[in-house]
Amino acid sequence: MLEGGGQIIRTSIALAALAGVEVHITKIRHNRPNPGLQAQHVTAVAALAQMCNAQTEGAEQGSRSLTFKPREHRGGTFSFNVGTAGSIPLVLQALMPCLAFAPGPVQLDLIGGTDVKWSPSIDYVRLAILPTLRLMGYEANLEINRRGHYPKGGGKVTFTTAPSRLLRAIQMTKRAQIRSVEGVSHCVNLPTHVAQRQADAARNWLKKEGFDVNVLVEYPNEQTQHASPGSGITLVASFMDGSTLGADNLGERGKPAEKVGEDCAVTILEEIESGASFDQHLGDILIPFMAVAEGKSEISVSRITTHTITNMRVAEKILNVKFNVNEQTDKTATIAVEGFGLKAQRTQ
Repeated sequence: MLEGGGQIIRTSIALAALAGVEVHITKIRHNRPNPGLQAQHVTAVAALAQMCNAQTEGAEQGSRSLTFKPREHRGGTFSFNVGTAGSIPLVLQALMPCLAFAPGPVQLDLIGGTDVKWSPSIDYVRLAILPTLRLMGYEANLEINRRGHYPKGGGKVTFTTAPSRLLRAIQMTKRAQIRSVEGVSHCVNLPTHVAQRQADAARNWLKKEGFDVNVLVEYPNEQTQHASPGSGITLVASFMDGSTLGADNLGERGKPAEKVGEDCAVTILEEIESGASFDQHLGDILIPFMAVAEGKSEISVSRITTHTITNMRVAEKILNVKFNVNEQTDKTATIAVEGFGLKAQRTQ
């Protein structure tokens, strides 16, 4: 279905847990070179199963079918190891919707990849996703204890939430004046100038376009042992009404640090020029939260991606809501839905 990958798994189990319904997923990642569940998917399923006391079948690496049957939600402290450089941000995507409706505070201690390919960076989660969700009443904090890069990962993250009784609808289609462009450039197990060059290149590129940029340069801590070398940069544009646009880029062997920074700057500039309230990735990440919020949500996004459409279709199947998309121009579109209005059930 549509993007045909892990997004279907993450969104299906997240919404199944919230709605309290059983889901059965078949032909998992059927057309991928390595079909079936991978480490990060197995971790997400196992983690969510613990937090909602779910019964599962097929929750193992390589499995092409999965049954997920949730029961009561739980609060508390949980620890999960994604293994090697499996993406912590993608695991969080599966867990975060459920955490908003837990019966009490939750702390997640996660080990895996913080900054890896085909995934949002951990700074994107912290600087773009969480501030946006706070607009809907979602309260969470993310602490990066150690970076984890491909191939060995080993990153450590602590994610804590205070439950919400319900999530508010979000209405953001007309963007306000820009407030700031900020970011983080980091490197580990590499010369410290790598992170500085990434930051300088991004800053200089955006300065030419009339933007002052504050980029925090994060050097490796000599007391922290990192399993693999790596670098990356995340940039976030914030606006006076609270809307957010983000972009990130990873360093690669043979790719100059200046190119890493410039490419990220080009991407954030394209997002700013779109006129949308949210970038294309936030567009798909917000879908599950909009689906369960109380009231009508409507947002403008820079582009409708296959991931976005996938998330909408899954939400429609599980929650019986209806998304409406209006592609206004080639640079922006609006997404609207009357939310399910899910309310948390408190335990005594």
